Order: sequence, then structure tokens, then C-alpha cells
Amino acid sequence: MGAAASSEAHPIYQAAESTMGLTIRNLTITPLELVEAERLIKPVELSSEPSGFAKITARITGRSTAPPAPTATAIATSAAAAIATTKPPIPSTPIHPFSESPTSIPAPEPSTEQLRLTFAEPGTTHRYTATFPGPSPQSLTMQHISPDPTTKEFTIVYLPRASYLAIFSSARLSSWMAELPPSLPLSALSIPGTHNSPTHYTALPSVRCQAVSVREQLNNGIRFLDIRVSVPDESAGDTDLALVHSAFPISLSGTKWFHDLLAEVYAFLDENPSEGVLMSVKREGTGKGTDHLLGKYLRDRYFAGEDGKRWYTAPRIPALEEARGKIVLVRRFHLDESMQEVGFGIDGSVWPDNCADGTCGSGQIRIQDFYEVGQTEEIDKKIELARAELERAAQQACVSAGEMNVSGGPLPMFINFLSASSFFNASCWPDRIAAKINPSVIEYLCTGHGAAGKGPGQLTIGDAGTGVVVIDWVGNNGDWDIVRCIVGWNSRLQLKA
Repeated sequence: MGAAASSEAHPIYQAAESTMGLTIRNLTITPLELVEAERLIKPVELSSEPSGFAKITARITGRSTAPPAPTATAIATSAAAAIATTKPPIPSTPIHPFSESPTSIPAPEPSTEQLRLTFAEPGTTHRYTATFPGPSPQSLTMQHISPDPTTKEFTIVYLPRASYLAIFSSARLSSWMAELPPSLPLSALSIPGTHNSPTHYTALPSVRCQAVSVREQLNNGIRFLDIRVSVPDESAGDTDLALVHSAFPISLSGTKWFHDLLAEVYAFLDENPSEGVLMSVKREGTGKGTDHLLGKYLRDRYFAGEDGKRWYTAPRIPALEEARGKIVLVRRFHLDESMQEVGFGIDGSVWPDNCADGTCGSGQIRIQDFYEVGQTEEIDKKIELARAELERAAQQACVSAGEMNVSGGPLPMFINFLSASSFFNASCWPDRIAAKINPSVIEYLCTGHGAAGKGPGQLTIGDAGTGVVVIDWVGNNGDWDIVRCIVGWNSRLQLKA
């Protein structure tokens, strides 16, 4: 059917043809080929989602006034009811690994249309379809056309504002480290983390930073936990550590304790021995104990006996095989003189404050932690700093198991905080800032990260890792897209196996 006939029968198609062509980016190690495109009219069941500008705004802000996402049954019924308006002829288009491929296919009109693309895996009988946009702005899973057990799993992220489709490998988030070469240093990996990780309880709005529990975070791919504890002095007669955020308790319903948090992490690692968890520990709160006491308490109470085998406390960044099944200590406190000779964890004791790009005193960690965002106008600055640090992390290249950069120097661990807040401005509380920063970082990871010259600094690219990306309000309303995008960038490391 020609374009003129299609547009006469379906005026929507004529409107779509005036929009920009779809760009597809393959962020997997698998070569793909686009072989077919179908334009669908959205059935009525899907039309209750935000449309047009409202939907684009929802992706940018992370907020939506739409009803809850439809159930799986409703989605399946809607997909079956979709009406194919046309199959515009397209030339077979190779979508090479880690490449961007512009097409002439018009993007779907968000409120009334969908596209169904069919991809082939060259040299095999494998075929996959991607139908988008879906019933919500979140990522979708490609469907297998044939039930071949050797087919791969792919996730798509569609960005309507940019007319852009990114394809990621669909890692099992509870055990994504299992797929990576064991000799790689953790500093070479793309690792999602959370800021003030256990602060999902009912608390002051400026204190609460997370939507879900630590265990749910771990089950969905988080591998860096940011923990703040209040330390009692020796006269208290108790070495238990309370979880805090700055001077405040993390829950209005009663004190939450470090030992209970550790039990959650231990249980997760017992069930997922391929995984390792980085844990940053910092002293805050109103306790009168010192950094030196914190080190002794951890060593003597929490790391003693059999529990000590669950920790990696050497003063260097480990390889993945050394970290599996363990908590890797990132130490944000100073040591007592008696502990300094042996060392105790990756040293982050000298931490640059409110920095755009700094290095901790030991030189093992490079940090973006600009957190003083007092006005909404400063959120854009924070977004740009986070993107710039992602680009710098992408420059690193690990050439062997020896934690060495291509320049011959040590490979530092990038820790890039997306978090920021203001106690005095409700529009800059953690959830409000996350609603703007998280979707912006998703867009950058899909369209600009790992591409030479496309980041803020127009830098060259090495392994295109992200480093550790530390997030607020992850998993809110079941949205784990930012985690999937970060974990997806580990695909390039599989080439080093």
C-alpha cells in the first residue's frame, strides 16, 4: 500500500510522516537487523495514559496523573486488539552492537499509535518484536517470535521526545554480576547504588530518600549501599549503631539498627552468591562516639567471628571474584592508629565536600557529590554535573585483571551521586529532585553515554562504564529503568571474557 493510500485511509499516518525519523541504538553485544515495521492504531484500552505533551512531560519529570498501569491481562488484551494500519516497506537495516542507526521510519503519534518493529539476529533463525509506546513510559521487553530456547532477552527504552529507541540486554537484576568476567575490578563495572539506602520509612520529607526497602533494592540490581550511623561513646556501654540521615533518625516509628540492615544484606548474598555489595559507612547523627570508635566497633562487634568472612576489608578495590558473596567496605571515617597499618576497607575517609568532580584522599575514589541544590533552577546544573561524571567514567579502559588503566595508572572507582536536597525548600526535597534527575540520566544513558564526543565534555570513550551511580527514590511505583540502563552498560565488558 502506498503512502498516499495509507494517509487517505488513516489520517493519523499522514501526521506521523511529518515527524522525525526513529533512531535505534543497539547497546548489546548482539548484532541485530531491522527487517519489518508495522504501524498500529492504539486500541481504546490504552488510551487512558497521558497523551501528546503530557506523556513527554511524564517521562521528563517522572510524575504522571494517569491511572495505575494496566494489568498484564489488560495489556495482552490491548495488544491483541491493536489494528495494523500499514507495513511501510523498509530496507533491511543492520543495527550493529554499540552503534546508533537513524531510520526513515516516522515515530508513532504518542496518544493514538504504536510501532511494531521486527528484528532478526543474523546467522540464526531468531526473531524479536518490539511494540511501543507501551501503557506507561517504562521500559518494555522484546517478544520472541519463535519459542527457541537459545534466544536472548532484550529490553527497550523508548524516548518519545527524541524519537529514540535504545535496546539493552535484559539482565536478571537479582544476579546480574553472574554474567561478567570474574577477574574484572569492581571499578570497571557499571554499578547502580542508592543514597541513604535504608531511608524508605515514614520520616521527615527531607530525610526520606528511598521508596522501597534495602532488600527490594538488592533484588532489583542495586549493588552499592550508602549507610550513615550514629556512634555512641564508650561510656554508653552499648556498641549498637543507629541508622541516621544527618542528625535525624530515619524513621518516625522508632530507631532502626545497623545489625538488622546487615541481616537483610547477608540473607540476600546467601541467596545470590554470585553478587557482591559495596557498602559505604559514614558517621553522622548525634552520638558522641568518634570515627576511631566506629572502626573499633565495626571490627570487634560486626566483623568478628563467622560474620567476618562475609566482609571484604582489604584496603584496595577488589576483583569481582574476590567480592562475590561479600560486603565490600567503603570506609568514610578515619581509623584509630592501631588499625592504620593493616588498613580497613577502601579508603574514602578524606571526602571532598559538595564537589563537582573530586578525588578522595587515598586516590582510590573519584567523586561527584554536589548536593547543595537550594533552588529548582540549580537542578539543571546538578544534571549536567552527573552527566559529565558519567562521561569521565566512560573514558576508563581496563586492559587486564590488574586494575590498570590504558594510561598505565590505577583504575579509580567513580562514585556519582544523583542525589541533592534542600531542607528549607519543599520543591528541592529528595523525591522532587529525583523526579527530574532520574529520567534525565536515563535519557543520557540511552542517547549519549558511551559515544565519543556526545557527552558534555565531548570526550573520547574507553570501556564506556558508568562507575557507581548513586540514586534517590529508585523503584518508585515499580520503575527500575534507571537500574536497567546502568546494568545494561556492563554488556561491553562481556567482550573481555
